[in-house]
Amino acid sequence: MSENKRNYQRELDLLIENLKSEGKVPSLYLHACCAPCSSYCLEYLSQYFKITVVFYNPNITEKDEYLYRLNEEKRLITEMDFKHPVSIIEGEYNPETFFTLAKGLEDAPERGPRCIKCFEERLRYTAKLAKENSADFFATTLTLSPLKNADAINKIGERLAKELLTPYLCTDFKKKGGYLRSTELSKIHNLYRQNYCGCIYSR
Repeated sequence: MSENKRNYQRELDLLIENLKSEGKVPSLYLHACCAPCSSYCLEYLSQYFKITVVFYNPNITEKDEYLYRLNEEKRLITEMDFKHPVSIIEGEYNPETFFTLAKGLEDAPERGPRCIKCFEERLRYTAKLAKENSADFFATTLTLSPLKNADAINKIGERLAKELLTPYLCTDFKKKGGYLRSTELSKIHNLYRQNYCGCIYSR
């Protein structure tokens, strides 16, 4: 099913309405790629979920860049106000994990097979943590970016959910002005907005 036929935001709206009617506040393990993308996702989802941010990004191949983005993520969480608790887990940082999965795909175009493998690596790590800690859902902020295909990302998430028996939260955070709001929040919090995903091949 193509991205323009499946309305992931509508699906999320319906799920949230059901949660509200039942008085439930589920736990969510949310993979975060960076603070700017996290900003809107956290503002929105923390109204309905107790969130553990999972900062797992071995694709950020330069250590200084990785640490800068991690610290921006931590700073954002301390500065924002949330209705429900938001905490953060720093995942293992090992760029060799990324280089191994990207082997042979170094020259692949952006949004191509290298990116798909990278999405899966980060989502799988988040899903495993969610399962180990009995979280109700896992998800990712990656669908906020206009440069990333929400349909491809959500299909990976749904496949991992079946494989690992851990519910995945389908999203398309670009909808309802999500990307625009992330740029506004980035200005409010003076966030570092990088111009590449993190890997040396995209740079």
